[in-house]
Formats: sequence, structure tokens, C-alpha cells
Amino acid sequence: MKAWGILVAALLSGAAQAKSPLTVEHLNKLNKLYDVVLSSDGRYLVYGQKNGGLAPADSTADLYLMDLSDGNKVKRLTESDSREHSVKFSSDDSSLYFLTDRSGTTQLWRLPLGGGEAQQVTDLPLDVQGYLVSSDNKKLVLTLDVKPGCGDIACTVTAQKLKAEKKDSAMVYDQLMVRHWDTFEDEFKQHFFVADLTDKKVTDARDLMPEWNTDVAGAAEAAFTPDGNNLVFSAKIPAKDQAWHTNFDIFQVALAGGEKINLTKDNPAWDAKPSFSKDGRYMAYLAMKKPGFEADRFGLMLLDLVTGERKELAQDWDRSVDEYLFGPDNRTLYVTAQDVGQKSIFAINSAFGDVSKVYGDGSAGSLNVAAGKVIFVNHSLNSPMDIYQVKGESGQAEALTRINADNLKDIQFGEFAQFSFPGANEETVHGYWMKPWNYQEGKKYPIAFIVHGGPQSSFGNMFNYRWNAQLWAAQGYGVVMIDFHGSTGYGQAFTDSISRDWGGKPLEDLKKGLAYITEKESWLDGSNACALGASYGGYMMNWIAGNWPTGFKCLVNHAGLFDMPSFYGSTEELWFPEYDMGGPVWNKEADYHKFNPAALVDNWKTPMLVIHGLKDYRVPYAQGLAAFTTLQRKGIDSKLVIFPDENHWILKPANAERWYNEVFAWMKQHTAKK
Repeated sequence: MKAWGILVAALLSGAAQAKSPLTVEHLNKLNKLYDVVLSSDGRYLVYGQKNGGLAPADSTADLYLMDLSDGNKVKRLTESDSREHSVKFSSDDSSLYFLTDRSGTTQLWRLPLGGGEAQQVTDLPLDVQGYLVSSDNKKLVLTLDVKPGCGDIACTVTAQKLKAEKKDSAMVYDQLMVRHWDTFEDEFKQHFFVADLTDKKVTDARDLMPEWNTDVAGAAEAAFTPDGNNLVFSAKIPAKDQAWHTNFDIFQVALAGGEKINLTKDNPAWDAKPSFSKDGRYMAYLAMKKPGFEADRFGLMLLDLVTGERKELAQDWDRSVDEYLFGPDNRTLYVTAQDVGQKSIFAINSAFGDVSKVYGDGSAGSLNVAAGKVIFVNHSLNSPMDIYQVKGESGQAEALTRINADNLKDIQFGEFAQFSFPGANEETVHGYWMKPWNYQEGKKYPIAFIVHGGPQSSFGNMFNYRWNAQLWAAQGYGVVMIDFHGSTGYGQAFTDSISRDWGGKPLEDLKKGLAYITEKESWLDGSNACALGASYGGYMMNWIAGNWPTGFKCLVNHAGLFDMPSFYGSTEELWFPEYDMGGPVWNKEADYHKFNPAALVDNWKTPMLVIHGLKDYRVPYAQGLAAFTTLQRKGIDSKLVIFPDENHWILKPANAERWYNEVFAWMKQHTAKK
């Protein structure tokens, strides 16, 4: 009996410790964070949590309040069918503002933290897209979609009604862009409106830019000036060349109305995200230097409003700033930036430009700094997003939330590590490998060779929902991801190196990286690999098909560019191909033919799965269809999967599940040992 008891105990212990691989269903049901905001006194943290589910009925999204002064106790603030978003504290931290469609349209609401129900602040006939509240709580700036030239909101309402009532379906254009991302452009553009904030509902507002016929960058890239009398914002100057330049500028306009003053007119490249120090001394913003190049380095600029001095902080620091904010001392700026496969937090001294790393493990974002606290969200290749706080000077971080602890308690993730090797020009190139979830020493595993898009991007230490490496590890693959020349986070020269060289150094890096890691990690079976990628990664699948036709058992091409000349005439943001390819398609010195996958289809022989969204206007559907047509006409094993309701990305949970399952089935078909 004693032996039997020991056996039963051992079996029960094994069952309790049994782990399962991550599935797409698990991924879809993970809870997600949004709108992580810290009060200015550092006491309260508010965050939105969207609970996962395949259908809208399965998911909820509500706001939570964490009291950092009382043991990090959490209280649920909202519980409604509507989603509260765009959350901000009032200047005195006594209330929360947020947008929600509780009243039937998206309006601004205010929730007192001392108790009581949320009250509707705006009641306008148009949806509120974004907002700003002045520090004295007397002024409200809103972004609304309106018809340029209209003198008031009522004019836009009439224009919307006439559009809805018209009997034909014609859309007429006299300038680009005709469409953008996944929607066709119309006559309505986003403008800034100003209104007085009182105890009564705001039922009308005044347009600060009634004649402006292009969109602005939105409320997230706008701020009140320290005196509260003006608004600064990022936008393009209204003109017909919107589709082929990146020259966003910082403008200032008085709340009383009047002329828009261009504060960055001397910079022909991108200027973005203006904000002010709390003492009113400085305005900061981000600026690129290369006109037309959307992947140029964003430098952090500082304008001294007393002396008029304008300078770039840490101009020799070769990283591109993403988020930034002023610290409580008004002289230290905290920023996030990609850095050698991570997205890290840094502190920059505004007087001397010294840069110090605050935290650098995984991918950080939603940065908040107040009352000595540095709070942010973070995720990594084996951990979805949670909220963290940096503890003291140690650089260590403490998790404030574990929103998926129950969802993941029985999940086994694959082990991963970063590596480097001599790539093109013998320059150092980095990548990651990941072992299958149930890795066993001595076994060899097929490879999922994942190529990132962008092309100026990175598959770094992040938990990605659209291309989650752990899902391939869960299918029994060893995963290899290379940050080839052109990737971000390794210095601007490395990022620049892909422009005018789409099929050169990146392909060499991929070849060398796969050869290097399969020799170094003998569990990776280099003779049994499938390559897959999206956008530029999909382009690379088409390029590999013509330039490396015996390298892989199969290819997976999602939203990939196939014919570069026709791509130019059908995409929307023309500044991208014009910079990366060397000008318009009619420029004889440009690269549209030099690096054109369609020109090398004589070499194609590798089986390929092609996937595309019909609402993809960045890489239009005809690119995927042309690749599939070529494959079929040449008699190459191939399959086409179309999502009529998706754009460049596959976002709907049920569609994402189908996407992954189609990919896994295709790869299994071609990597299974015969």
C-alpha cells in the first residue's frame, strides 16, 4: 500500500506540473492593457484592461484604479458595455477624463475619483476623436472630423446628411491620397476645435482651422502652451503633394483664432510630438533630418522659450526616440528607443545631453514618470504585456500587474536567446533563436525562419500578437529571426543601409545568419526549414523564390510585394517607395526593376502559401494575386488565402486563428518527414 501511495502521489504531482503549448485560442483570450496613466502626484495608476474573446460578446474593456500608496490595491472603476479609452487625469488628479460611446456617439466624460458616477462633458452631433483639457480646467480642445471650409459644426452635419442622401456612389478626387491604409479618403478632415469648459455640457465648439484641407496628427501630438492661450500641434501644410513628402511641421495657433505659425519651417523633414515642461521654460519635440524618409532617426529637440535657443539633445546618441516626457525636475527627459533587439528606457540630461539607461529588458512603452516613480508597460518573447515600476537606482523592475497569470499558468513557453554573427560586409548582425516548447536534447527540429517587415523594423524581444514566435515553438519548430541590414535599434547607418538595396545586403544576412545558427545550434535542422514573412517580409519570400530557390521546403508570403513598378502606382504613401527605391517609377536610375521579384519568376520552384487582405491599400491585393497566378501557371505547389474584411494586418480574432492554422498546416505539409 505504501508503494501504491507513492506511485499515486508521483502521478498526481506529474499531472499538476504538466504544461501545455501556447495555442492561437490562448493568444486570442489573453487580456490586454491600454491607456496606462499615472497621476501627477504619483499616487494613483489608472489602466484599461481588455479581456480577450473571439467575439465581441466574449470580451469586455474597463478601467481600473491602482492605489500605489496603499499596497497597490486595485479597484474597478467602470463596468459598462461601452469601452472607455483615451484616459487622462485632471490637472489636480481629482477626476478622470475619457472618451466613450455610452450616449450613442463618442463623447468626452468625466469621472470624479472621490465618488459618484461619470458625467458627460460634451454632447456634440459629431464623434469626438481626441481631446485636451487645459491645466486650469477652463478650456477644452477637441478633434472632430469636419468638412474644410465649413464655418461651424452644423455645416458639417448638413454635409454628412447630403452625402448619406445622394443617390449615386461616385467618389471624386483632384489630388492624392485617394485611399489610405484601409479606407478611401473623403471630404472630411480632422480639425482642432476649442470650447469653454464649465459645469454644463459642451454643445458647441469653434474650429481653429476651418480652411485646413489635410488631417492633423491628432490630439496625441498637440499641447497647450504654458500660458494656456495657444495650441501647438503637428500637421502637414495643406497642399497637393501630401502623398509624396513627410514634412510634418509644428504649428501654433491662438485659442482666440487667427494665423497658424509654423515653428519648424526651417526643417523640411518630419517634426512631431510637441510638449512643454511643467515650469513652462521648454518646448520639446521630435525631429528627423532627411526629407521623404519615414524611417530616419527621430532626434529629441529642445526649445528654450526664454532665450530662444533651439538644440538637439544627445545628438551623438545613435538611437531614434519613440516616446518621451519631461521628468519632475523639468530638466531630465525620459525616452524609449529601440536598442539592439530591445525597446529600452533612457534618461537624458537636457543641460549636458548625457544618456543613461533606466531599463532595458524586453519592449517598454506607455512611459509615466512622477513623484520619483518610473512606471511603464513591458513585454518580451515569453511574456505578454504587464505594468512595471523601476525600483530605485538598481535598474530592476517590479511587476505591478499580472493580468494573464491565470490564462498562462499551465502554458510552457519556448526558451530563447539572442545571437550575433558577421553578416554582409562582415558587419555584426543580430538575431534570436527559440527552442520548441517541449525541446529534448539530442533531437533535431524543423525551422520556422521568420523575416520581419518594414523593412525598417525589428523582430526583437517582444510579445507579438500578429507574428508570435511562441506559436511556432508550440508547433514543434525551432524559430530563427534575423535583424538584417535595415533593421531598427542598431544605429541609423544600419537602418539606412537597406534603402536602394532591398535585395542585396538583407538577403546576404539571411543566408549567412541561417548558416551560422544551424552550425552553432545543432538542434536546428537547416535542411528542413520554411521561411515566412509579411509586407517587406513577404517581398523577401518572393525575392528568395527567385534568388535562393533551393533554400527552403516552403515559403509563406503574407501581403508581399511582387511587382515593384505596379506597386508604385497602386500604393498610397508614395514617399516610401520614392525614398527606398530612388525616386518615382519613371526615374531610369531607380531600383524598381533592379530588385523586382517578378523579373525572376523563371527561377521559382519553392511551394508558396500566399495570404492577403482585400482592404490592404498599402500593398494592394493584386500583388498577392499576381504571385499566386504565377505559381499556378508554372505548376508550383501553392495556395491562396484571402481575407475580404482585413487590411495589411489580420486583426479580427477569428481571422487570426484561421490565418495561423492555414500557415501551420502549410508548413507541416512541407516539413513533415516522409
